Amino acid sequence: MYLVYEVFLLHMSVFSQSFSPCGKFLAAGNNYGEIALFSLSAALGPDANELSQKPILTFTAHEGPVFSLLSTDSHLLSAGNGEISAWSWAELIKKCLCALPPSLRSSLEIPEINAMALNPADNSLAVGGGDNNVHIMDLENGAFKSVLQGHTDYIHCLSVRERASEVLSGGEDGAVRIWDTRTSQCVHCVEVYKYETCARPQHGKWISCLTTDSDWMLCGGGPSLSLWHLRSMSPTSVFPLSGCQRQATFYQDMILTVGEGQCVSHCLMGGEVKAQIPCTPHSINTLAINTNSTEHRVLTVGGSSDHIDVFTNLSYKAFSLRF
Repeated sequence: MYLVYEVFLLHMSVFSQSFSPCGKFLAAGNNYGEIALFSLSAALGPDANELSQKPILTFTAHEGPVFSLLSTDSHLLSAGNGEISAWSWAELIKKCLCALPPSLRSSLEIPEINAMALNPADNSLAVGGGDNNVHIMDLENGAFKSVLQGHTDYIHCLSVRERASEVLSGGEDGAVRIWDTRTSQCVHCVEVYKYETCARPQHGKWISCLTTDSDWMLCGGGPSLSLWHLRSMSPTSVFPLSGCQRQATFYQDMILTVGEGQCVSHCLMGGEVKAQIPCTPHSINTLAINTNSTEHRVLTVGGSSDHIDVFTNLSYKAFSLRF
């Protein structure tokens, strides 16, 4: 039995993460359909020990992998193969999940729901995955109100520009599409792999990584990670990172990015790689920064391991949480 469990852990990958609204808890989803809830208060406390780095709750949320996790003010949203579930944060924190169904479960004919993004402006949720479309859900009633069609292959990533009423989507087809959420029309389509400075034909054209900040966009995957100005629709910096990047974020005056490779890369806006900080997983799928609590402000990364590395300082890994 012990050997079986060790094999189970050996083949585990962490696909998704989300912090609770209060910032005191971290939820992580893996390839087995499990969600684990960790107490950051316990793990970061003065009396922290090995037990403090284990989940306070683990439950099976989906039959397949938990591809995406996202938090609202009251719920944890999880996405798997063809379904999105909403779990009450209050109930999760009370650890009252015994036989408790999700508050909402929405079934879709979408294999691999890879990405979700909240749009606070109209309280909607953008969903993208294996049917090549972006679906917009009204979070008030759980109904889907529009479908954004244009990608020719499945969608990996989404980002919302709230002030511009835009949703951005990146897909296997190599395109980043910018959608006007008021009209449900695509207003721009950027085929990143066609730009010579970004193209890496040996890695393919797929876009796995996409995020925005005001008038700036980061995207990459097969093509090199690049920084774009959204007014001019042109790349201003291309980052010399060898592997395919899976998630990136703007943080203060830097860009933090992870993907193929056993590190978190710290990049400057001008295109320089400032540092590469070692991590436990050999390949990294997810990066998250806890901005919900100053006391528990950490960077967490997960990937091809049952470990989730925790950084209390961006310069080094402090410890690891473990499924």
